[in-house]
Amino acid sequence: MILYPAIDLKDGQCVRLVKGDMDRATVFNDDPASQAREFVAQGFEYLHLVDLNGAFAGRPVNGDAVDAILSAISVPAQLGGGIRDLATIETWLEKGIARVILGTAAVNHPELVHEACRLFPGKIAVGLDARGGRVAVEGWAETSDLTAEDMAARFEDAGVAAIIYTDIDRDGVLEGLNLVATAALAKSTGIPVIASGGLSSIDDIARLLTPEYAGIAGAVSGRALYDGRLDAREALALIAAAKTDTAVN
Repeated sequence: MILYPAIDLKDGQCVRLVKGDMDRATVFNDDPASQAREFVAQGFEYLHLVDLNGAFAGRPVNGDAVDAILSAISVPAQLGGGIRDLATIETWLEKGIARVILGTAAVNHPELVHEACRLFPGKIAVGLDARGGRVAVEGWAETSDLTAEDMAARFEDAGVAAIIYTDIDRDGVLEGLNLVATAALAKSTGIPVIASGGLSSIDDIARLLTPEYAGIAGAVSGRALYDGRLDAREALALIAAAKTDTAVN
């Protein structure tokens, strides 16, 4: 299980939103590259980046901040937000992004996901952001008629590296991950599923590591890390111990 610290970018700053509302943003760091370095120093091995402005604009907006992060770190990072075509995918991969996340594009143009997976194997993830069980698009401003399971089925054999499943109603409010829905999605597909939205404490990490939720490949943490509700070193130590136990047994 991999724990991904989130760096959400709005107007060049590192922020957290409440339920995806751009008007309810809390700035946690005005230097995203510094935040990235801090996460790496804490022991994180993979970062989760989101261009929030880009998600609404339909094109990259916080490119300078992402470039600065990439220059500051030596660990891989995945990036979503405003990535809607092959040219943008290729540009980010060439700049050093390890994995590109397609959200709105995956809903509106599923053929793009298939083509991107063919051209860039292992480099494409799909972001499934759900509100009330339905997948949302355009920076979560619109809700489609598709369920997460519907979307996952579209890409079962495409070669998608991972699905990042976010429960919008829990995002940024520290109410705990929606592990039941995430586990159900993970059981419905052969694509690795990463949980996102609402991770609030070490208890969430402990639950993720139980046999009941062993099918979940990872989790994204944002606000809980920034406000100290989740201690990074404690969480990473718990995950490492679980991996050791698994290897021994």
